[in-house]
Amino acid sequence: MTTYPKKTLLLALATAAVAAVAATPAAVAAPAADRTAAPAARLDWKPCAKEGGPAAQECALLPVPLDHADPRGPQIHVAVSRIRSDRPEARRGTLVVLPGGPGGSGVQRLTQKGAALQRELGGAYDLVAFDPRGVGGSTTASCALAPEDRRLTSLRSWPGADGDVTENTARSRRTAEACDRNGGPVLASFTTANQVRDLDRLREALGERRISAWGTSYGAYVGAVYAQKYPWRTDRWVLDSVGDPDPARVARGWLANMSQGAADRFPDFAAWAAHPDRDRDGLRLADRPEQVQPLFLALAASLDRAPRPSTTPGVPLTGNGLRQVLQNALYSDSAFPALARLVKAAGSAQGTPELPPELANPLRDEDAALMIGVICNDVRWPHRSEAAVRTAVAGDRARYPLTAGMPVNVTPCSFWKTAPAEKPTRITDEGPSNILVVQARRDAATPLSGALEMRGALGDRARMVTLEHGGHGMYLGNGNACGDRTVTEFLTTGNRPARDTTCP
Repeated sequence: MTTYPKKTLLLALATAAVAAVAATPAAVAAPAADRTAAPAARLDWKPCAKEGGPAAQECALLPVPLDHADPRGPQIHVAVSRIRSDRPEARRGTLVVLPGGPGGSGVQRLTQKGAALQRELGGAYDLVAFDPRGVGGSTTASCALAPEDRRLTSLRSWPGADGDVTENTARSRRTAEACDRNGGPVLASFTTANQVRDLDRLREALGERRISAWGTSYGAYVGAVYAQKYPWRTDRWVLDSVGDPDPARVARGWLANMSQGAADRFPDFAAWAAHPDRDRDGLRLADRPEQVQPLFLALAASLDRAPRPSTTPGVPLTGNGLRQVLQNALYSDSAFPALARLVKAAGSAQGTPELPPELANPLRDEDAALMIGVICNDVRWPHRSEAAVRTAVAGDRARYPLTAGMPVNVTPCSFWKTAPAEKPTRITDEGPSNILVVQARRDAATPLSGALEMRGALGDRARMVTLEHGGHGMYLGNGNACGDRTVTEFLTTGNRPARDTTCP
């Protein structure tokens, strides 16, 4: 059952009263805003089962306004997908799966997690997801970036070997200029606020008065903004691995916090890599956990000086490439073996390191444009002199050597040509008390400190469960049975912990 904080109870009652008046026969005239709004879209569902996904998965295209302020103006589309409840008698509503990113595909996420959600939730929901505008099967935009500027180690501003930021500054400037020349109104529309509005159009098209949601990482932030803007359209709301919602530091603060996140999480990998069990598969990197970080840093420094040829012709393994693989691997224990194999190969005089796909190939231009566009369109980033950037990078490298200054380095957002169309949403405690925050204590991407800021902003609207675990993306993702059980119980019964709690 949804409950309400005391300070929002009057607001809830007032909202209910307005709804009751609107439902009476006398209230036949639609409000002005409704008369100008575009009619609710119809979804033409077609089977779209994908390899490894549920056989019952369906897909459709949802038209949405390019500019929601002009709902009858130019339209674009977002790709949507669903898996209908296989137990209609148990169905209680719709659960929307919100992917991370910016840049994650909801359709792909549903393919990956649909079967597990069906098992966990027992048919309680139709499962629905969408590709945000700019992603996958939705309308995309292009910045027309050169391939070398679309590599992950370029889009993430890893400094030069000695902390130099000259190349980062030049690349950031030309990337912003290219996006300004080529992106047009579609790229400018890639914002969190528009993703939230698109989500509400999806709710309308589904014919749902309220929806439930499970948002992970950036998707958790999207979920928080939706719950702030449309609180009475939310049912049961799960925010999984969420960042600091401070509207002055959206995206920029998330990036900066990754320094602390990597430092929090690396000891888990070090303990795994030094465990005697690793002798069985040849992946033990050191005798003791405290030896693993110096070994890793020394190897990265040697690759800075002399990159190693890889199995991908023309793409060597660099120190920053190794650091980026580490950053990705810290999301899940399941990625530790591949990281250890790469460290072993890179440190051996024999053999050729095999690059993971994210290093071997540039991102698609459309994916790069989306990844840059959202964070630059959402909030204005400060323009800092190259000297100021160099100073910030040097300080962060000294405090957090694993991330080498990347999280505080310059990005294209510092040279973005257009100001944000609107201010970021401030998350508050106004609204129903129907939110569960789920967070690992050691998260490389959204550290606990940021999640606590979100928890504090939500006040009595939320409860938080902290998992004594490492990784990013907790529900049905990192093997914590207590955490999974807590989320499943909330989504299926509405029961949350009475107060903030921890899972061992």
